[in-house]
Amino acid sequence: MAFAQGSRSSLSYATQSNFTTPATSGFVNLPFSTQSLNMTKDAVVGNDIQADRMPRVQRHGNKSIAGDIVVDLRDEEYDDWLESAMLSTWSTNTLKIGTTPKYFTVQDYAADIDQARFFRGCSVNTLGVSIAPNQMVTTTFGVVGRDMEVTATQIAATDSDSTTTPFDSYSGNVTIGNADGTPATAAIVTSFDFTLTNGFAPTYVVGDNLAPSLEFGRAELEGTMSVYFEDATIINRFVDETETELTVSVGDGTKDMTFFFPRVKINSADVGVDGPTSRIISCSFTALYNTTDTTSFKITRAA
Repeated sequence: MAFAQGSRSSLSYATQSNFTTPATSGFVNLPFSTQSLNMTKDAVVGNDIQADRMPRVQRHGNKSIAGDIVVDLRDEEYDDWLESAMLSTWSTNTLKIGTTPKYFTVQDYAADIDQARFFRGCSVNTLGVSIAPNQMVTTTFGVVGRDMEVTATQIAATDSDSTTTPFDSYSGNVTIGNADGTPATAAIVTSFDFTLTNGFAPTYVVGDNLAPSLEFGRAELEGTMSVYFEDATIINRFVDETETELTVSVGDGTKDMTFFFPRVKINSADVGVDGPTSRIISCSFTALYNTTDTTSFKITRAA
């Protein structure tokens, strides 16, 4: 008897024309590290009170899809997924926050037991990026969706670009400065993390346990960075509520990608002593809309 192994698993996806119509062709392989996609159902329980205290009725209610896909970020492979996270499309290798959702059908295939799970109406609710020395640029796509089907029929998928390599933190840099100013390269940042949240939620209606659409909220972007405590510059940006511009670039030695935050508020600058080694300032920040750049967050890829 064979059991499904993670080493024999694959993910692929195809873009849907709308939220409710699943894709049936055009699947592309998606390199990933881990994934936790699953369907959940709400429980609908009867309210009758019985003298023996035991419930009599339970039914399955609304369906939804949720889970994370964790990847090593690289050039080209995840362009569609970044578009879904930003509710926008690439324009001259630039991607800004927009208002147009993008939906996928995702195929999770277990090759050793020939079983495929198809997740439909999937979109990226959260985009999390973690940048630190001595690691690849870890990216987490927090997915929400509509429905799932299990079948023994796999839909063949093609590779998008098998020659690309993951980004690391050594091929780029970090700059910090006043908003709409001239930022300077900062060689004191030890880690940089941020999460973009879109606020997707299914809109359920009477007569169907599947949502006819996904609603979405504001594009909320919050992050943290850790920097060496060499002077009061970063702390004063928090104390004085100085609006700050941040730029972080990553690469693979050939291609690169830049994350640009034109206007952020630094909301904390904690400096503790954790031992005899270097002291670190832990900062949190929130990205805000900037009129000059017409966005609160922008991604630029290599031409």
